[in-house]
Amino acid sequence: MDAARHDSTRPLTVDGSAPVGRPLHHVWNECVGAGRANEALRADWQAHFREAVDVLGARHVRFHGLFHDDMFVYRGNDGGGGGFGTPTPLAEPLHTFSYVDKVFDFILSTGARPFIELGFMPRDLATQTETLFWWKAHCSPPTDMGRWADLVSATVRHWIERYGIDEVLQWRFEVWNEPNLVPLFWTGTRTQYFELYEASVRAIKAIDERLLVGGPSTSVFVPDARYAGEYEDRTASIATGEAEDPDALDWRPVWIEEFLAWCAERDLPVDFVTAHLYPTDYAATPSGGAKEISRYVDATYDDLTLLRSILASSPYPDAEVHITEWSTSPSSRDRSHDTLFAATYITRAYLRCAGLADSISYWTFTDVFEEGGAGLGPFHGGFGLVNEQGLHKPTFHAFEMLSRLGDEVLADLPHGIVTRHRASGKVAAVLHHYPDEMGGRSVRAENTYAAARGLADVGSRRTVRHTVEGVAPGAEFDLVQLDWEHGNVAEAWHAMGEPLNLTPRQTADLRETADGLLRRTLTASADGVLEIDLDLPPWAVVGITQR
Repeated sequence: MDAARHDSTRPLTVDGSAPVGRPLHHVWNECVGAGRANEALRADWQAHFREAVDVLGARHVRFHGLFHDDMFVYRGNDGGGGGFGTPTPLAEPLHTFSYVDKVFDFILSTGARPFIELGFMPRDLATQTETLFWWKAHCSPPTDMGRWADLVSATVRHWIERYGIDEVLQWRFEVWNEPNLVPLFWTGTRTQYFELYEASVRAIKAIDERLLVGGPSTSVFVPDARYAGEYEDRTASIATGEAEDPDALDWRPVWIEEFLAWCAERDLPVDFVTAHLYPTDYAATPSGGAKEISRYVDATYDDLTLLRSILASSPYPDAEVHITEWSTSPSSRDRSHDTLFAATYITRAYLRCAGLADSISYWTFTDVFEEGGAGLGPFHGGFGLVNEQGLHKPTFHAFEMLSRLGDEVLADLPHGIVTRHRASGKVAAVLHHYPDEMGGRSVRAENTYAAARGLADVGSRRTVRHTVEGVAPGAEFDLVQLDWEHGNVAEAWHAMGEPLNLTPRQTADLRETADGLLRRTLTASADGVLEIDLDLPPWAVVGITQR
């Protein structure tokens, strides 16, 4: 028996306690988000995604715009014969997949899979056009539900023919994106969305009952009745914005209970439920504006706990839970996304929520993301784990540390976790210092980097000591530490004067800073005891992995 296998059978204790023994599901890299399908044709997007798969362990990717005009799937005319040609309408729509095939062939070539979001509406099938984003997404009900069902059916059949049913059975098919946000991501009523779901799920299940379909992909939780009707009533959220303590309100999921009841009445399958759990809200003000609300640090954990409870008592207790978008905020111009503070926040939240969902998809893996057009400068608050130049943000390093954790929990710690890889017996840990001085507050969205970096003054150093007994005598462990002085690339960019357009030399210097984490080796004693004794600055994140 080799040494690694022998280690997996050794009795282990952490701080004198026997292992918890609970499986650890890596919800953080089960799926990652991206902007829209067409962006996946870009070389930099593909390079960033391949790295997300190879380094961070990403297993699925989800994006908007599968059926948008720039993917040329739904063809109602021939496009015209020349530069000034008039398009000729076709007797019947055609479905072409050359652009989609390029994207999906690439994703599968990396070893990952798509998490399908069915949307948005092709122009030739939309009741309203150019409703959202600079790329003019058509977020409306179809003019002909039968033609929508035909489109969905033809697409799924194409994938089965191209990749095989065994492959496609491992995908998930989510119907639309945030249909409660009218008139942004949807221009119809709640019932019209439910009807879209019915047409979609029936079309897919008619191909093969085993294919997995879900929804409703609604955004956030709210503590008021703004989404109780067919359309959002913004005035119903005014009281939320005026509440003295919004965190004390009763936050509930949007449309999910109604969606489950509607599907049950019609005997429709729901293989999984999806929602977006940004810990924020934008309540209406009496003057017609919006008040931004940043919820408490454990809002995601509590929302997921409630969602699990709702499912358990619903007609679909075995439905999977996929949070198909999640981040510190839903803004692609939130400068906190670029910071160390976001990395610590997401590390803490992911470890807290690992047992509550089948996936929690970080929005997004790259700043190659154009909902509002290209970003303004290299660190503009984009969602990505890497920026447009591929520079690793602190959140990237947090993901890498989480990806190195094992699949069995040895100890849940107040500020981290110790795990074991069952196959090898090797130990891995992640520790973090989310400051107690935050008082339960989240990392809130900020419009400038100067404002975002203000959290650097919050918190004091923390001593972290743990003892792991029963590892291999003399075993060596790699320790990497992310903190204000190590891996803080946006701060280095700030020190440069926040240049809008980087020179090659500046990019190289920032790349070195981005990956300049504190690294050292820990060694177990001759009798198999690993002593972890750290003096952590505020906001530090530490990964420890056995060699």
